[in-house]
Parts: sequence; structure tokens; C-alpha cells
Amino acid sequence: MYMDKLRTLWPHLDRENCIQVIDQRALPHQMIIRDLASSEDVYWAIRDMVVRGAPLIGATAAYGMFFAGLESQNSPKPLEKLVEISQRLAESRPTAVNLFWAINRQLEVYRREDQDWPTRCRLAREMADQIVEEDVETCRLIGAHGLKVFQEIQTQKGDRPIHILTHCNAGMLGCIEWGTATSPMYQAHQSGMDIHVWVDETRPRNQGANLTAWELGRAGVPHTIIVDNAGGHLMQHGQVDLVIVGTDRTTRTGDVANKIGTYLKALAAFDNQVPFYVALPSTTIDWSLRDGVREIPIEERDPKEVHSIRGWDGEKIQEVRISPESSRAANFGFDVTPARLVSALITERGTCPASEAGLLELFPEKQEGIQI
Repeated sequence: MYMDKLRTLWPHLDRENCIQVIDQRALPHQMIIRDLASSEDVYWAIRDMVVRGAPLIGATAAYGMFFAGLESQNSPKPLEKLVEISQRLAESRPTAVNLFWAINRQLEVYRREDQDWPTRCRLAREMADQIVEEDVETCRLIGAHGLKVFQEIQTQKGDRPIHILTHCNAGMLGCIEWGTATSPMYQAHQSGMDIHVWVDETRPRNQGANLTAWELGRAGVPHTIIVDNAGGHLMQHGQVDLVIVGTDRTTRTGDVANKIGTYLKALAAFDNQVPFYVALPSTTIDWSLRDGVREIPIEERDPKEVHSIRGWDGEKIQEVRISPESSRAANFGFDVTPARLVSALITERGTCPASEAGLLELFPEKQEGIQI
């Protein structure tokens, strides 16, 4: 493990049927741990971004489905009750496909008619635990494949440090351990490679400045926080060797939805011949979609996030308004980067072109018409 064995989700040591998570809204200033012991707790945690990041949302939702099973067991029709709860969980966040993947995976467990309901609940708990461990290994493998990309760039640069730009938080805080875009950074740093990371602040929630910087600092990775729109300037002046980001949903043709502003980074990278990589677990691929710009639902969040900014005043977290009271605000959470701007996708099975052919070479079982 990395980061001093820190995880983002773990079983409560003293309470049965309860998990604990880091409340990411308080980082980097406070470490607050929340108990989640019901499907409604999980719905709230995902909706209010106590937990965020596609893989972690999926893992948390898997436990939400376990809690839903316990809550449904005394219903006259437990499966119908469970499906009702699952639909509410599915409404907590619209963009991250892992949410729906985890819910559907658990629904398959509960639909096993050869098992009684308590057994199905036990199997759902085991499935949630399994999803957590799968994510740890998946992110480790993404890092191993991404490390090879870093090593190729290092060979070209010689003894000079590699300068990496990342956008938002695709780190362990969005997963269980390692992260996606950060996993090759951590593995490169562990190997002794000289790297430096430019961290976009990512307004309006500042998850780059708050979360990615906190992670990298704990791991001892050299980094510098920059304002969102500084990336193009750095690329123009040769101070970025590669961009690597995560994704909340990827189409079968290689379009990627990520934190708002990612598309602009991809355009700047393309204009300056800077390679632009996307690190992703295969669970974030939506094989039913082909056109990300038109088909991926984009979450619109509370305009209050744009009107206000939160920070630490030395004693507590404060929120202040930065815009005129009379001004309206729009708060789009994500944008879509077309596959043509992506140099390559880095998955747990390897690196491939951002295309349907590239993805199917790594995941041939996803060919249309093949039974999976």
C-alpha cells in the first residue's frame, strides 16, 4: 500500500454493518470521519460529495446496496423494496458511470432466487468488499502501465525532471488507494524518478488545490498549485511534458467526461504538441455510448458553489460570497474531451489509442454481439 496505508473507505471496527469514510469536504484543513450505516447515509454522502470520484462513488454505492438489502428484508416483497431504494441511490450523482455499474452488480446478487434473503444480503456485503479490493488492484495496475509512459518521456529528457500537469483530483481520494491519474505519479516517485506536478486548482470546488495537493504532499511528491487557466501558458513555454487526468465516464469510442475545464486543457495540449493521457479503470467505460458530447449527461450543480468560495481562516472553515448578489451563475460539473484530443488511454490492462478499436483490443469481450 501507499500513502501510509490510508484508504478512503473501510469497515467500522466497533459497529457491525457500518462503514467509515473521509469527509472530503473538510480537507485539507480537517480530517473528519463519517459513519455510513444506511442506504440514506450513502445517498447523502454521494450527493453532497462527502465522497467523490467515480471509483469511490461506485464502491460506496455497493455498500449502500448492502444496507438496502438489510432495510428490505422485512418487507412483504423485499426485492421490489430493494429496487425502489436502488433507484434513489442512482439519483445521487448523474455523470459517474461507476455508480450505476455498482448498483447493477449488486442487483444481480439480490436476484439470485436460489438463495434466501439473509444469504443474498451476506453475498452483497462480500461483493462490496470485493469491489473495494478490485479497485485497489486496478489502480495499482493503471499506475504500472502509466509508469512505462513516464519512463519513455524520461528517456527523451535525460536527467531533467518530468513536469506533469493534472486537472482536479483523480487520486486515491477518488478511489480507494493509489488513484488513477496519480497512481503512475506515486509509482514514479517511489522508483526514484525526478517528477514535478502542476496541480490545477479546479474551481469552483477547488478539488485540485484542496485534495490533489494534500495527497501529493503526504506522499512527498514535488508539486505546485496553479490557477485553472495557467496550464496553456506553461505549455507554451515548454514547462509541461505531459498532461494526465482521470475520467468519470468514457464512451466506447474514447470520448471522456471529466471535471469542467479538462476539454480546454486538451485543446491547449494539442496546440502545443504536449501528450494528453487519460487514466481510467474499465469500470468507467460506458460501452453503450458512442458520442460523448451528445450522450453523456452533464451534472449541473448548485450555483452557490460559483457564487461562493470556502477556505480556512485559521480556526474554522468559512464561506464567503465573491459575486454580486444580482448576478446569476451556471455551474456545469463536467465537460467532454473528444477522443481525437486524447493521446492514449491508460487502463488496468494496458495503454491503447482513444478509439473503439483501441479499447476493444484491450477488452475484446465487449465486442457487440458477444455474450458477456
